[in-house]
This record gives sequence, C-alpha cells and structure tokens, in this order.
Amino acid sequence: MISKAQFDKEIDLIITNAIREDVGDGDHSSLACIPESATGKAKLLVKDEGILAGVAFAKKVFNYVDPNVIIDVHLEDGASIKYGDVAFYVSGSSQSILKAERLVLNAMQRMSAIATKTNHFVKLLEGTGTKILDTRKTTPGIRALEKWAVKIGGGENHRFALYDMVMLKDNHIDFAGGITKAIEKTKKYLSDKGLDLKIIVEARNLEEIKEIKEILKTSGVYRILIDNFNYEDTRKAVTLIGNTCLTESSGGINEKTLRKYAECGVDYISSGALTHSVYNLDLSLKAV
Repeated sequence: MISKAQFDKEIDLIITNAIREDVGDGDHSSLACIPESATGKAKLLVKDEGILAGVAFAKKVFNYVDPNVIIDVHLEDGASIKYGDVAFYVSGSSQSILKAERLVLNAMQRMSAIATKTNHFVKLLEGTGTKILDTRKTTPGIRALEKWAVKIGGGENHRFALYDMVMLKDNHIDFAGGITKAIEKTKKYLSDKGLDLKIIVEARNLEEIKEIKEILKTSGVYRILIDNFNYEDTRKAVTLIGNTCLTESSGGINEKTLRKYAECGVDYISSGALTHSVYNLDLSLKAV
C-alpha cells in the first residue's frame, strides 16, 4: 500500500487541480459583488441520512484557499448523520468561503455516499470475519478521496494503483502463457528490480486454484482472488487453499449475495460498487 506521505501528496494534487479547474483566473461572481474585506459565516447542512465523510478534506480545502478561515467542527468523519444536522461552521473571508464551497460540497457529497454504502456492506458482514475491500474502479483523478471514504465507512483499501501491489488477473495470465509462468516471471522481475510487492493471483476455476496451490509450495503468493465462482465452488476453493494464503472473492457480488459469499469462508470480498455505483448524499453550505 502507498505511504501516508504518498497519500497526502495525492490529496494535495486533487485540491490544487480542482481549484484550478473551478476558479481559474478568479471567482468573478464573488469578486463583482462582495467586498474583499467582507467576512461571513456558513454552516454545512445535512439534508440526507448516512455516514458523514470529507470533513478532514474540507478543512484542507479551506486552509488551501485561505489559512485564516476558521472551521468549527460539530460532526467528525464517520459520524451517523440525519436531515437537519450541521457538520461544521466555517467563518472568515466571504470570498474565500465561496471560492472553496463547490469543491467542499462535491467532495463531501460523494465521499459520504461511498462511506454510507461501505458501512452498509460492513454491517451485512458482521459476525462472518470477512472484510470488504474497494477496487481500482474509481473516478479518474480523485481515487485518493474515494478510497479515503471507504476507510471512513469501515472498509479496507485494496491496492491503491498499479505500482503498489502485483495483481495477476486473467489477461496477465493468458498473455504470460499460464498461471505458473506468470508467477515465475513476476517473482524474477521483483527480485531483479529489488521490489518488495505483494502478489495476488486470480483464479477462474478450481483447476487453477489447484495449480496456484502447487506453486505456493515454492513461491509466495499473498492472496488468491476467487473470481466469479458460485457458492459451492467458492467453499471448495477455500478448503483447497486452506491456510496457505489469504482468499478474496469478487465478481458481481452485491448486497444480496455478499453475506453468502462471506459464509463460504473467504477472508475478503472486493466490490467495485462501493465507488462506482453510489448516489451523492445531499449536503449544502448555507450562510448564517
């Protein structure tokens, strides 16, 4: 996984680019009618139900736009929210508040939606010992925000990108000439490059599970991805793998089937829906 320093850098890049995109050469609406010396106060009003996410990000945005803006937080990330709640108050330059408003709202609405869906999945898994993972099926350019929201919702992050973990999926395996060759080539590559990266290998059927298990006797694999298996074959795969490495189920798993796959004994379930299929929570920034 990426380091905290790398993650913080991603967040800084998101803020810089988003403000560039939205403000450009100036917020002319505010510049035209609000004096530079004017000060004001606004509240982040909740108009929905779910799990709040993005408060810490909002603080970073306001600080980037204007370090003198003051934020009075009433609800932290991860809090359960309902209609009428106030997450925080922000006070300071009126122009600065308006300049940051849209980025704060866009980010918090999406992050809260992701945290809410993730938390729902986490609750569905309670008592099974299985953990929910996100994927790389994220919005280009704001992956760090979406994965941050998954963590706030109680889920766990899969690899961040292509560079922090090796994941040998069906196309890698086919292009490499099979599972055994793909793993052998990967181990050599990591050794030659001096890279210490975990390896995940996808299996499409029980025969591939058996082949990977045989390789595990001489070559380390961190986790086996049991992809698009039915319940019966998932249970068989988990039994075959035993304690040789971790297991992960994926492939079209939704809230109706999530717990059934967990009950097959897998360590993790990954779901792209956590980040690619959510509806933004309704939040608003209102002057007070």
